[in-house]
Amino acid sequence: MSALPRPPIIIIGMSRSGTSMLTRMLGDLGLFVGSRLTGNHEAIFFRDLNDWLLTQCSGGLENPGTIKYLLGDGEARALYSDFIRFSMKTPRSISFLGLGNYFRYGTPAGLGIPWGWKDPRNTFTLPFWLDIFPEAKVIHIYRHPLDIINSLRTRRKRGLSRLRDRHAGFLPKPLYLLYLVRKFIVGRRVFVDLRGASLDEGFILWEEYMKEARGHAARMGERAIEVKYEYFLANPMEVLTLLSEFCGLETGKGHIQRAAAEVNKSRGYAYLQDPELKTYSLDIAARLANYGY
Repeated sequence: MSALPRPPIIIIGMSRSGTSMLTRMLGDLGLFVGSRLTGNHEAIFFRDLNDWLLTQCSGGLENPGTIKYLLGDGEARALYSDFIRFSMKTPRSISFLGLGNYFRYGTPAGLGIPWGWKDPRNTFTLPFWLDIFPEAKVIHIYRHPLDIINSLRTRRKRGLSRLRDRHAGFLPKPLYLLYLVRKFIVGRRVFVDLRGASLDEGFILWEEYMKEARGHAARMGERAIEVKYEYFLANPMEVLTLLSEFCGLETGKGHIQRAAAEVNKSRGYAYLQDPELKTYSLDIAARLANYGY
């Protein structure tokens, strides 16, 4: 007899907050987070659904707040939720479940094992997922905003280099640009995170994510847990033990110890090594204090 379906663990938090690290570690400890993942440990199936939801109201990763218009339309919200339920029963969900789990469970909603997925977009699309999975649990991980902004700026430089520098290595420029057209225009992908290039805009975006995520956590009570990235780095054994219990993972102490040993404790408060970011942190000290920084 198959195990009864279990509600998912939905991981939320702004990009570059440690969601990838957290998801990878929980996956190693026994949480099923999908068969087909991006390099950031996002389940492609659920990421595409989140992208689709956001594009219905002209939103995206850097302007997710527009989802409020869809959430506020009761008729549309109910119909969209039904449509997502149906989509999870189609063969497209094989990319998340894998072929064996698809034939066994038919839909992620039927999974009888600890499971979930990570996507920063979950922070804003979560009400849709709670319509579908009312007993879901949520993990919110958050990080100092200036470390996030610094990471976004690095990613921006890397993204722009695709247009500026990277045609000389293995392809003539026209062929390389054609490759980019197919990958980024036809594939509807973005080169860079533009909003995070500005300290002010990046910080405002971080505040938007924090407000949304903390609102969810407050409403969900014991079904939500918040993790401060810097505390996680300093106390990985404690946090992983807590999260394993929260997720219902049957994980031994030794397994958790091995996972905890992989944490790079030097990644906390890295912005202090950058004079510009350190100075800016003093300018926004009062606002940072509202979030425990």
